[in-house]
Amino acid sequence: MTRIPVLIVVLLAANVSAVEIRIDALAGRKAISPYLYGRNNSLSDDPRKPLSKADWGFLQEAGVRMLRESGGNNSTKYNWQLKLSSHPDWYNNVYAHDWDYSVKSLQENLPWVQGMWAFQLIGKAAASKAYNFNDWAYNRSQWWEGVSNNWAGGGGPLVGGGQKKGNPALYLMDWSAHDTVGILDHWFDPNGLGLDPNGCLYWNMDNEPEIWSGTHDDVYPKQPSVEAFMQAYFAVAKKARDRFPHIKLAGPIACNEWQWYNWANDRIKGADGRYYCWLEYFIKRIGEEQRACGLLLLDVLDVHFYPGEASSADIVHLHRVWFDTTYNYPGANGVKRLGTWGWDNSITKEYIFTRCRHWLDTYLGRNHGVVLGVSEMGIQGDNPNVTAVWYASTLGVFADEGVELFTPWTWKTGMWEVLHLFSRYCREIRVQSSSDHEETVSAYASISADVNAMTIILVNRSLDQTSETRVTIADFTLTEPAYTTLTLSQLPGKETFHSHADNALKKGAVLVNEGRMDLALPPLSVTAVLLRDDQNDIPHSGTSRIEEPVTNGE
Repeated sequence: MTRIPVLIVVLLAANVSAVEIRIDALAGRKAISPYLYGRNNSLSDDPRKPLSKADWGFLQEAGVRMLRESGGNNSTKYNWQLKLSSHPDWYNNVYAHDWDYSVKSLQENLPWVQGMWAFQLIGKAAASKAYNFNDWAYNRSQWWEGVSNNWAGGGGPLVGGGQKKGNPALYLMDWSAHDTVGILDHWFDPNGLGLDPNGCLYWNMDNEPEIWSGTHDDVYPKQPSVEAFMQAYFAVAKKARDRFPHIKLAGPIACNEWQWYNWANDRIKGADGRYYCWLEYFIKRIGEEQRACGLLLLDVLDVHFYPGEASSADIVHLHRVWFDTTYNYPGANGVKRLGTWGWDNSITKEYIFTRCRHWLDTYLGRNHGVVLGVSEMGIQGDNPNVTAVWYASTLGVFADEGVELFTPWTWKTGMWEVLHLFSRYCREIRVQSSSDHEETVSAYASISADVNAMTIILVNRSLDQTSETRVTIADFTLTEPAYTTLTLSQLPGKETFHSHADNALKKGAVLVNEGRMDLALPPLSVTAVLLRDDQNDIPHSGTSRIEEPVTNGE
């Protein structure tokens, strides 16, 4: 019989202070969404460049459950009929993109993984590659600070300096709500591609509209009015809901912390004369329109976040931005718009999703059914241990709070390891946990549906100190003298995750002492304690949690 070495065991002396962790297996139960285990930009939309068998195997081994493949800014002017999109971050040039190919390949290779694409609300879509700016002749297609210039459509640099802007009418065409929603019939109708709609439930309502005058200034050199955007949103949402009622509409896809609160760099004056921040106003208008039309126009309140904090001490606390009402966020900026007179430098507590829940209850009613999501995020820094701790903390908090989806945009060393650990070993149902040193050590606990297994994820955010920790569990019987632990710590700069069998997890054990477990958590570490580890290799089910099948709206 193979003996598991006891690698993480400390029997605490009576005079040693430890972090106290308490788990209650009967309290705070809620389903954990498998779509927290997501990412952006993983598939190929070019039939000439398919993912290899090894690529598909890697995604499966890592435990990905959602893939957002719309392309961010490149989704806003996507033309599904011509399979073209205009790239605002590259001269507005038009390139081929085949979403049909990417979605079919996903459903063929990873049918349990949810795919996420986007509708276009800006009113224009790519029409022709014939008027691209010749960036190869200009500078061998090298990046420089002018790649966002509007040079497609006959524009370019002028001899002697200056530039000529291109004519967007040459490479764009009108694109209505009917046009953009037509992709649903194309994909899901038996006479179209005949795809499984349950594998493409979530749809972004375009992308970051608050900055269109910057990212898509060929269409909007001046930011459109907030009401113009809302009318475009309503038109697409109603048509989409009519065609396929069970799809999930995600909006408004706010760009960053500043844009959570600002439209056109300012608050919004409502018809009632009151000033609103952008997310509150968006939710308010959704509620008003839903009451007027009788349709649900929002399923996921979805935002993006690109914090500028570069210090490790700040990064490991970024998970607190979402719900923690006590956290003074050093990057607080747009939130200061919530001051009584429009700006208050003393406001530094974000808790943006806590605020959004209040607004949702206020304007949509208590049983609104809208869930929360983050479809893009990127952090600073390259320390894989800091990255791992931030990512684990965010996944843990999002599970605790019932967040529906999380698909980071930038992907750093350390994230594959954490994704694999959570998606492979966490159970289906979150239960309540608490720590008396929450800023340093947190616990995120989950149990199986049959209540025969529990996983506790322990995160130590200390940059340089081992944290002695005592775990006490209520209403869950510990029958074994020791349990398996899996730890991520001291990750090198080079990627260590290669597969479920080849990764950086350090296997150990923890002893049970009078119903308690005492552990020494390394600095900047993530540790899973597997209770009932005879079943620990069963990953999340990848199936949809939607009970009713999605059908055509007719």
